Amino acid sequence: MTQHPLSLAGRLGLGAAVLTAGLASAVSAQDYTARIGHLESPQQSRHVHLEKVAEMVSERTDGAVEFQIFPSGQLGSQREMTEGVQLGTLEATVSPAAFLGGFNAAISILDIPFLLPADETEAQALRGGAFGDALLESFSDRGVVGVELWPNGRKSLTSNKPLEDLTALSEHKFRTMDSRILIEQFEALGASAVALPFGELYTSLQTGVVDGQENPLDTIQRMKFYEVQDYLVLTEHGAMEDVVLFNPMWWNALPEDYRTVISESFEEVIPELRAHKEEAVAAALEVIDSESEIEIREASAEERDAMRDATYDAAVAAYKERAGDEGATLIELYESEYSEITSE
Repeated sequence: MTQHPLSLAGRLGLGAAVLTAGLASAVSAQDYTARIGHLESPQQSRHVHLEKVAEMVSERTDGAVEFQIFPSGQLGSQREMTEGVQLGTLEATVSPAAFLGGFNAAISILDIPFLLPADETEAQALRGGAFGDALLESFSDRGVVGVELWPNGRKSLTSNKPLEDLTALSEHKFRTMDSRILIEQFEALGASAVALPFGELYTSLQTGVVDGQENPLDTIQRMKFYEVQDYLVLTEHGAMEDVVLFNPMWWNALPEDYRTVISESFEEVIPELRAHKEEAVAAALEVIDSESEIEIREASAEERDAMRDATYDAAVAAYKERAGDEGATLIELYESEYSEITSE
């Protein structure tokens, strides 16, 4: 009997090799999957542009990297998601910077009022420059990788008492998050600050536990705070920034070119993200104006400058006390870059 040039063992070996190659090809078609959790609804700017980034990353890696986006706190509270990224039970999260101060004191620099220039081009230059890079790098010692800062609007003030002089609010009690910097901000204006959970804010405004609050316009509209407030001043005094965080083991397992694709995609969508947010804010203001008797006015540039002058030193002192030498170094870098950017 003539033996086939390829023995049975050889044929089995070839079959196994083909099968292995097929499996390898199937795996390489989607080598890296990241679940990304966040708190906003699917209609809001953060989620809309996370979906956009997911499409861009999939396209530019030929399907090798897949992002699965979980909005509305489906994967837990922000603290649970941040800890999950740190521990490796979750690959990534996009978190409001204001929720990360207990995890990384350095990021609380973003609580300082009027930290970013009013001009959005200048604000992006600061966010995307050496200061922003240093702020992201501060997460590396906390067991996560900071990939990008995303703009998510700016805060304005409402109250049940007149807001005619923004540097003299001695009769006001404002609700704030539990942040020493934000408390100092209001105290520097002569106001009292009361740290309250967000879920209690509407009732606290309604019953007079506090007189006023600070939030972006779309939050004021969505939570209907305008129903229980008499005055709104468009101050845009507080930047609401998001931080894109990845698990370091997942991130470092990526080929370098994939990491570059992801970083560049998050940065590339910022103009669209900002435009989407601005549309949401404009729509929110229209609803507030049409559905309530609240008195609305826009703070002048002079008022904003005076408010910044009145609050900056106290807020910076509170930040340095909390963030130590690391915070002092960041403030020095920030002030140098801010001066250079805004004087051009």
